[in-house]
Amino acid sequence: MKHAAGALLSSIRLDRTLRRSVSVQLYMALRDMILSGALRAGERLPATRTLAKEVGVSRTTVIDAIDRLVAEGMLVSRIGAGTYVSETLENQHLTTPPSEGAGGRQPRLSYVISHAEPAYARRAWLPHKPRAFVTALPALDAFPMAHWARLSARHLRGGRGDVMGYGQPKGLAALRRAIATHLSALKGIRCHPEQVFITSGAQHAFSLIGRLLLNPGDRVWMENPGASGARNALLSEGAELVPVDVDGQGMVVSDGLAKAPHFRLAFVTPSHQQPLGHVMSLPRRLELLQAAEQAQALIIEDDYDGEFYFGNAPRPALHSIDANGRVLYVGTFSKSLFPSLRLGFVLVPERMVAAFDGMFNTWASGPSTATQAIVAEFMDEGHFATHIRLMRQLYKARYEALLEAARGLPESIGLQETTSGFHTPAFLAPGVDEAEVVAQAAQQGVTLAPLARYCLSPIPQTGLVFGFGCATPEDIARGMGILRDLPVLR
Repeated sequence: MKHAAGALLSSIRLDRTLRRSVSVQLYMALRDMILSGALRAGERLPATRTLAKEVGVSRTTVIDAIDRLVAEGMLVSRIGAGTYVSETLENQHLTTPPSEGAGGRQPRLSYVISHAEPAYARRAWLPHKPRAFVTALPALDAFPMAHWARLSARHLRGGRGDVMGYGQPKGLAALRRAIATHLSALKGIRCHPEQVFITSGAQHAFSLIGRLLLNPGDRVWMENPGASGARNALLSEGAELVPVDVDGQGMVVSDGLAKAPHFRLAFVTPSHQQPLGHVMSLPRRLELLQAAEQAQALIIEDDYDGEFYFGNAPRPALHSIDANGRVLYVGTFSKSLFPSLRLGFVLVPERMVAAFDGMFNTWASGPSTATQAIVAEFMDEGHFATHIRLMRQLYKARYEALLEAARGLPESIGLQETTSGFHTPAFLAPGVDEAEVVAQAAQQGVTLAPLARYCLSPIPQTGLVFGFGCATPEDIARGMGILRDLPVLR
């Protein structure tokens, strides 16, 4: 080929086995050649027919790739003269992005993030597939998908403005009403829909609360061990986290006062402590509310699985006995429905509604309007309440299967009892390495969470967290059989 026909590009290789289209592969190959300098500024490309023949694709495919590069300004098309690499790139010295693992100076992080990063809880372990003994996953196999599909189809056939628009800043009114009704019926929380703000999950709610209320360095009481998602969210907002001990009655308020009497926020899971499973006693709740009043602090109540109790009465909410507007109640549908909804909410005291309205009206945005509308109808039609009742029975049965299967465990591991949710801890005897237990179990296809994963600072007790919500009784029995034979537990 003569140079007048354009640069030789026959080195381009396309892989038709990839999911990425051939047109996109060609576009990316040409772009990389331009950015790397393999195609110089002012250099002419071959005619589209010639290039199509060289790389073995249709002319339409070539035209599509060329048009994208012209639209980006990397190529210039001159009528009657051909297509050229843009002259504006001549002195830019652009390079292709470094390959994975390549060296180079890392971008400078913000002060808050760079200081928070060492204390983050690693969340790469978040589960994707149900099996024994995965935590945090509900019983996806028991979800009423037929009802959900029907409601989804009905809503998506509605007006495009309702389905595709921006929606209401603080969340769909119908969903906020449904949540307020649910909280009143289940938890005895008297509230109105204007106090409810819809978020993209609980962690989003924690982040927004921190952003609105915290200055960098403000001290926040955190249960230790405690919820890793909240820990990461509040660290990212500049909080100085104070690890507060937990006992059988919940957060040890006296320990918090000894470590940080002038705290700004306290984070608690009073209905089912994460991960130890304790229920905060009434005296301890009153003590925490009094400490918050004296410090002019606020309390985040995370009720992540409060619907799923096994006893005769639901776990009371801390919010329900808060007489001074100190508690922000955070809920999520990740456990009651399914995690990929990315749907949660925060119920704020009446005196804070205006402040949250200002934040949501200015820049905060939540999940899609369509998702909110489907969940609202799911609740209004009674499917949500029915699903919760069935899941209580299912989780109780799976918990009983866990207790039954655990009878033959070695004495070096002691499974603890729970009356709510779908996880429970097990404590290890002194000298048993929890990390080694987790590693040996993983080699046999069993997932366990070490207690240290939930700790902001080390605690004397070692242990594991067993999830039973997403595992069938057969999975639970098989998993326990594997644990009985682990060398580290013998």
